This record gives sequence, C-alpha cells and structure tokens, in this order.
Amino acid sequence: MSKKTVFVQIATTAAALSLTACIGTNQCPAPDATSVKTPIILGQDTVHAAETQTGTHTEMQVVTGDSATQLLDQFNITTPDQAQDVTPTVLVQTRVDTVMMMLPPCDKTHFSHCTLETTMDPYKAFPALANYVFSYADTLSRAGQTDSASVILNSFSSMAPMWQEWQAYSDTLRSDFGKRREEKAKEFESMALQIQNMNRVQASYSMVSETADSLIAQLAPGDSLANWAAGQKKIAYTNTLKKATKEFNEIKTLADEKAQFAEARKQTETFRIRYRDFEDTLHVQDFLKHVDELEKSLDSETAKMWEKNDPEKALAQADTLIANEKFEKAKDLLNKLKSSKYRKEANEKYIVLADAYCNKQRKTTSQIFAKSLKQTDETKKKKLLNEAIAPLDKCLAEFPETTQREKVESNRKFIEKELAK
Repeated sequence: MSKKTVFVQIATTAAALSLTACIGTNQCPAPDATSVKTPIILGQDTVHAAETQTGTHTEMQVVTGDSATQLLDQFNITTPDQAQDVTPTVLVQTRVDTVMMMLPPCDKTHFSHCTLETTMDPYKAFPALANYVFSYADTLSRAGQTDSASVILNSFSSMAPMWQEWQAYSDTLRSDFGKRREEKAKEFESMALQIQNMNRVQASYSMVSETADSLIAQLAPGDSLANWAAGQKKIAYTNTLKKATKEFNEIKTLADEKAQFAEARKQTETFRIRYRDFEDTLHVQDFLKHVDELEKSLDSETAKMWEKNDPEKALAQADTLIANEKFEKAKDLLNKLKSSKYRKEANEKYIVLADAYCNKQRKTTSQIFAKSLKQTDETKKKKLLNEAIAPLDKCLAEFPETTQREKVESNRKFIEKELAK
C-alpha cells in the first residue's frame, strides 16, 4: 500500500469527526430528532447501522451509488426542486458514535476507550470511514449543497502533516514495545532457563508443567513468552509419554508373557503414582482388569506346580513330544506352561504344535482324496470325500488359532465342490 493511499485512509478519520461541527450557517446538516437506521456506503456495499445506543452491526446489502433518488431517499434529503426556497435538510446521523459503529464494539465515549478485547484493524476501519465521508459528500452535492460537500473534501488536503506525526508516534510505540519485551524477558529469564534445562535432561512432565504453569500465570494471555512456555509443556508431555509407554510395556510383559500377575499389579500401582498424567492415555485401569481376567483363566494349582518343577526342562520336553507327533501330551504340557514364567515361550510353541497337527491332518486329507479320484463307483467316491473332510474339521476344532487355518478352509471348500458334482 502506497503512502498516498494510506494518507487518504488515515485522513478520513478526521474528516468523519469533522461532521460533528457545523460547516456553515446554512450548510450544517441537522441530526435527526429520532434514532434512524442510516445506510453507509462502503464501496459497492451498504451497511445498515443499528441504533447508536446499542452499537450493534447488521448484515450488508448492496445499494448502487448511481441512483441519486435512492440516495436522497435513504438519507432523508429533500431536493431543491422539491423545496424551492427551503434550505435542504439532511437527516443523517453524524455523531462520532455513528462512525464508530463501523468498528468493532467498544466503549462509545471515545475511540481510546476501547477494551483490550477489541480488535482494531486500520486496514478495514480507515477505508470504511473514507467511504462513508465520500458517500456523505456526494449525497450533499446531489442535494444541491455543493459548498458543504467541498468543505468536507477539502479537509483531506490539510491532513498531510498528521500522517508524519502518526508515523513518528508509531515508531516510538514500537520502540517502547521492544523495551518492554526485553524487560519482561529479563524478569522471567531464570524461570525460562529452568524450564528449558528440565526439558533438555527430559525431566518428568509434572515438573515441567508445574514450572511452566507458574510462568504462564504471571503473563497476559497470548503473550509470546506464555506461548513458548505452553510449547515447552507439549515437548515435556511427548518425552514423558514415550518413557512411560516403554516402562508400561515392560509391566505388560510380566502378565502376558511371564504370568507374573502379582508382580505386574505391584509395578502398575507404582507406575500410576509416577505417571498420573498418563493413566488415562495408557489405559492403566483396563490393563489391571485384563490381569485379573487372565489370572482367573489359568489354573492356580498349576502355577504352584512350577515352584517345584523346572519349566525350562518342560519346554524342551514339549519339543520332543511335537516331533514325535504326540500332540495331545504336548498340548497339555504347553497349557500348563502358560502358568509359568515361560508363558511367552509356551504360547509360541503352542502355535508350532497347532501347525504341526494341522499339517498332519491336511496330509491325511490329501491321501484320502487321492484314493477317491481312483474310484469309479460314485457312492464309494462320495464316501471317501466325506472322510477326507473329517481331518480338516478336526484341525479347526482342536487348534482354531493355527496359521494353517486359511489353507484348511480352502481345502475343505474344494472337497465340498467335488461332492456337489
């Protein structure tokens, strides 16, 4: 945006304010005795302002600026043709609070009394004021009051020095703001360094959060230092969550893989004290329920058995039983081992057992199916096909968790198609 453009935008503020004073004896527009809704032309749009006492805003509607009749009607202006010797009366609200209605809501006493919550955007406010002044001057001219209109527009040319003063004051304010930021930075420097160092050594989230909250409480909302402290809290949360997740997974291993349920509960309670901020995120309470259910599903007497027997030797024995196709004994032994500290290894060998058993059943099915192909008697052939399905059903019933399940089901469907022929 050029200086010339900005100058015109800024200058219109004074022009708008000048509407509160009489321009000439017979040229001063008279305020309406009653509150009226005044249309304010903003470029191609017209804002219907509500009563000045409320300062509320309404939706925009388009009113073209080419229709003099429409403008005069809207501004309640009587043309010279309509009143020959009568001075035209312009019933337009010209008080400062009318102009202020184009800005965000604030105290109507004076512009400087706007609250801190008010957002002042000069790139929107000044053009709005300029358009209002231009529209008002144009309306006066169309009503025959060209002198009054010219006086209003001439005031723009006398405002050039004001821009330089405002520019200088703006520079001064920015400098003051910078000094205030530096002073604030020095005031809270030690606390900021403390937070930064805690994150550097990955201190717990609770410690960082407490210090950061203390800093934020002393600052205004939206302050850059407050935003920085909030960001440091997020870093600490991420770091601590990563550490907590790793520790919690180790506790889960005690229950899921080693059947050490009492120890898992003990460590979980300690974990809850250390990581209270993450209890819901990591679903700690749900895990404790899982431990209870898992323990109930296992035989407590069998668990005591491993206090006197060596589970490691039992695992080796299970390997031998599987290799010798003594599947029932191997299954019983591995189920008992699930109550020992070798629960993880027992589960892994259980899958090996299931696959070995189902492979044997599929092999049996294949042999029976081969015989059925050699049969010329349809009755005997179908009998053999039914016999071929039986081993597959045994596999799925005995070890539904087998990795061979998809193959077994595919084999079964194939034989069923052969039976349907």
